[in-house]
Amino acid sequence: MRTALLSFSVLGGALAARPFLNEPDTGFDEYFADLPAGELPPLDKLVGLPDFDAAARRHLPTQNYTYYRNGAGGEWSYRNNLEVYNRYRLRPRTMVDITNIESTLPTTILGHNFSAPFFISPAARGGYGNTDGEKGLVEGAAAGDILYIPAQLASLTIEEIATFKKDDQVTFQQVYLDSNDTATKEVFARAEKSGSKAIVFTVDSAADGNRHRAARYGVGSADSAYTLITWDFYDHLRTLTDLPIVLKGIQTVEDAQKAVEHQVPAIYLSNHGGRQIDGARSPLEVAIEIHEQAPEIFSQLEVYADGGVRYGADVVKLLALGVKAVGLGRPFMYANVYGTEGVKRAIDILKHEIAIDAANAGIADLKKIDPSIVDWTPNWALA
Repeated sequence: MRTALLSFSVLGGALAARPFLNEPDTGFDEYFADLPAGELPPLDKLVGLPDFDAAARRHLPTQNYTYYRNGAGGEWSYRNNLEVYNRYRLRPRTMVDITNIESTLPTTILGHNFSAPFFISPAARGGYGNTDGEKGLVEGAAAGDILYIPAQLASLTIEEIATFKKDDQVTFQQVYLDSNDTATKEVFARAEKSGSKAIVFTVDSAADGNRHRAARYGVGSADSAYTLITWDFYDHLRTLTDLPIVLKGIQTVEDAQKAVEHQVPAIYLSNHGGRQIDGARSPLEVAIEIHEQAPEIFSQLEVYADGGVRYGADVVKLLALGVKAVGLGRPFMYANVYGTEGVKRAIDILKHEIAIDAANAGIADLKKIDPSIVDWTPNWALA
């Protein structure tokens, strides 16, 4: 037993000492070595979503970049969000006709049609990346025909964001809510008048986020109060609007089951991008827990998830568990540094990656994907 414990200790120490790569080394720095400091690389030379992070890091003022980049505490949850996908390896099947895979990308989210099973997650302060604020996110989502969920604490108001929407564009509205019914009714009315088709209520920030990196630069949590958030409160909120209310920030199978009991139309697995409490599991791990302990949940309501998604294969793994649609926050905030065209380019890159990664895994139809395409035994050596 002592030998086993010693081996585990040594292994754990090795893992702890392993350097963390916020962006993978795919040659970005060498390729753009001659680019003047602060200058954005040509958009058509960016080949993957991590490139947008690297471009934003080089271009933005440190304070602005830090607001998007920071995580809670020692940022272990932020790191885990990025690394967890590589612990679960694909089991590619061969000799499968995958030639129509791109035609299976379109999906529905709460009954609304979109061109792909991913969306732009709510993220605040678009103005830190682009002086036009969220304009590029709205227009890019429209051009790529995907869902955009504006944050309540966006740089632009709900009404200003709505002015950039296409006539038929579907958006949801993210909100923070407390027991002030007057304020809640007001934000619901504004969302409805601006054409939002659903409310996304963030429930994972009942207290301030413990953000050390952000504190150094004065860009900490925008929602810092202690807030009473209960299931009774959710039931009350449903009486204040006719819009469906999605719960964002579900992190356990128990709360997912509670959501079914309370007739929630959709839940959103998220740990707030690793920005609220360090040590929280990744949404992928939560989705695995739900699949193992209560897989029926995926058919009882719609399940969305975000957190650390950077590649098409990441999306494929979440879809394989039963997740309906996958959100991305930071990658699109970094893409928005380029404005509308940057957001559209990021959408196109991810659509292509999902299609080719699914095809190479032997998936003929994304709507018929199942968990067997992944080995769900974690391989910590690949973490």
